[in-house]
This record gives sequence, C-alpha cells and structure tokens, in this order.
Amino acid sequence: MRKTKMFEGKRHVYDTAKATEVAHRSFGGFGDPAGYEETLYQTKQGLYFVVGVGGADSLYPTEDLKPISKKDAEAFEA
Repeated sequence: MRKTKMFEGKRHVYDTAKATEVAHRSFGGFGDPAGYEETLYQTKQGLYFVVGVGGADSLYPTEDLKPISKKDAEAFEA
C-alpha cells in the first residue's frame, strides 16, 4: 500500500513495500464485524505509520493508512 498523507504540516509518501514492519496487533476474533488488525511500520526516514484493516463495524471498515508520532509508535509497541 502506498499513500501520500499530510503529517505535522508536511506531505509524506508512506509505502509498506519500502518500510520496515515493526509490530502487529489484533482486536476481536476472526469474522467479528467490530474486529480489526493494525500493523506498525517505520520508514527509512524514521517516520511511523499504521495500516489498519477490519470488519464493517470497526475503526477500519476499509484498509487505511495513518501516520503517527514516535511517541505513539512507542506506545503501540508497549
């Protein structure tokens, strides 16, 4: 997945094919319409982003990419 997003006032290109997967987490069971999965990535420039995908009633009814701060990335891993 490759998307261009604004983060902290700057436009950045986020690409899962070129980034490093750092962590992964799941919420809910398989087939749960409110369940979802998030994968944390880090770019070569040190930026972090989360790719989420889930059921129709989840935070990610369609696959989406969300830039996050280093602080949020550290909390994601904890």
